[in-house]
Amino acid sequence: MKNKPWSNMIFFLMTLIAASLITPSCSNNNPATGDSAKAATTENNAQFLVDAASINLEEIQLGQLAQQLGSTADVKALGKMMEDAHAKSLKEVTALAKKKLVTIPDSATAKAQTAYAELSKKSGNDFDKAYCDMMIEGHKNAIKTFEKESADSRDGELKNWATDALPDLLWPNCGKEFWMG
Repeated sequence: MKNKPWSNMIFFLMTLIAASLITPSCSNNNPATGDSAKAATTENNAQFLVDAASINLEEIQLGQLAQQLGSTADVKALGKMMEDAHAKSLKEVTALAKKKLVTIPDSATAKAQTAYAELSKKSGNDFDKAYCDMMIEGHKNAIKTFEKESADSRDGELKNWATDALPDLLWPNCGKEFWMG
């Protein structure tokens, strides 16, 4: 097989997604606060769960597309790995949202659908490169989302969950400087 310039990127992404992205924790340390602060905290927690669900839904959909349109076995395998990892993560997010009484989306956002439509117009190496670029950009955004929740959440369970997910998002041999540029 001829070596492609982005083949290392595929390897890094495949390794990154090999483990589960999100592992829920069992503690809940939400301290009592004033009504307005509590409402803001609850809203932030809900938004994090919605964002996490949206990330998973988009990555599942794009992973399925990569399996269909990828021109190499590596890209198809990456798509399958992304679909499987994010399906597992979505199941965990759904359970946590149900526990927190938060309604999360059950379909991809309009932005994700637009990305899917644009990507589905590509083929061959153009598809493979665009898909890998989307995965990198998606993980940059996920890292930011999970770092913010890890640092700012007052809900111990969500804070721990976000913190536990970060090592999987920041694969050790391909740390933050790679993802964040």
